[in-house]
Amino acid sequence: MRSADWQRELRFPARPPTFTPHAALRIPHWVRRGCALRILLAGGGTGGHLMPALALAQSLRDAGRGIEPVLVGAERGIEADVLPRYPFRHHLLPMEPIYRRTWWKNLRWPLIVGRAWRAVGRVLDAERPAIVIGTGGYAAGPVVWRAQRRGLPTVLQEQNALAGLATRWLARRARQVHLGFPEAREQLRPGPHTAVFALGNPIRRPEPGSRETAHGALGLAPERPTLFVFGGSQGARAINYAVAGALERRLLDGINVVWGTGTAHADALARYAVPGRVVVRGFFDPIAPAYRAADLVVARAGAMTVAELCAWGKPSILVPLPTAAADHQTRNAVALAAAGAAIHLPEERLTPFVLAQEVTGLVADRSRLEGLGTRARGRGHPDAAKEIVSKILTLLP
Repeated sequence: MRSADWQRELRFPARPPTFTPHAALRIPHWVRRGCALRILLAGGGTGGHLMPALALAQSLRDAGRGIEPVLVGAERGIEADVLPRYPFRHHLLPMEPIYRRTWWKNLRWPLIVGRAWRAVGRVLDAERPAIVIGTGGYAAGPVVWRAQRRGLPTVLQEQNALAGLATRWLARRARQVHLGFPEAREQLRPGPHTAVFALGNPIRRPEPGSRETAHGALGLAPERPTLFVFGGSQGARAINYAVAGALERRLLDGINVVWGTGTAHADALARYAVPGRVVVRGFFDPIAPAYRAADLVVARAGAMTVAELCAWGKPSILVPLPTAAADHQTRNAVALAAAGAAIHLPEERLTPFVLAQEVTGLVADRSRLEGLGTRARGRGHPDAAKEIVSKILTLLP
């Protein structure tokens, strides 16, 4: 499916607002006098919900003077470590997730709800935002819910093919819902004044550069096909075991391997490095050289990983995390596989031999590899953050 086809708006409000990026943008009088127009972005708990909020915050700041993005997260989420490193004001609130497996922890919710409700109220009173955006996770739901009860315009950004609980609960009263996967649309019950768009997930735009330069930076021989394997900053144990087994058995000898093991596994797996052919690191930051060098990627199927793979137009073998909430990573992998944009390899089938067979078969079949990459690129949205923000700004008074 072409990008232009699935990028289309899926639902329109009865009277869609218009947006002109320059003089016609109606900024309230207090902004024209130099006061900041604040837009609240709530999301976190995991990087998959926090990174979209940061990407949108940057695009809001870039959209023009007079807009100040303010982020809201949970005290116990990843945002407590990440947000202080970014140039945005932020609030961390005493919120916790709804536990699906260890359900007895939810017995504390009568105490947690009251504290969270009061904390959200204090943030809304202090910031007086013009718009509240939720990017999912347990840090978003209470903030967007209370904003809706106050009559504030709210926007939801859903990253996964399986819409999360917060998105499903709050979509009816939201002014806009932005989807990373168009497949999530069928799970929503938007209200009569809710606009739903499928513009992709907001990510950092792919950086230009050559494959040969990337190989040189990584110390690899460019004449060999290159496999990039990673499981996120913490790594993926099952993927790491499969790659280690394949390297030990010399099943990938004709292929360069760029392996992001996760920081916790880097020391133990460093012995698999082979100068000129196998690069082993805990985490690739920046990740652009690894993507640029890769002919094929093996990764988990988190929404932001999938968004990056599509934006870069990379063929991939996706191994979903089976314990992900509501098995949403499997839904992401199945959606891409059904579109012919990736190979779905369930973790229960993952062994060194199966991984090596899939990888060597793909790199030997250039036309199939290029077909996967072309269809992935067709679902890519490198400018998603900017396009989503342009829609959000139509809600300004």
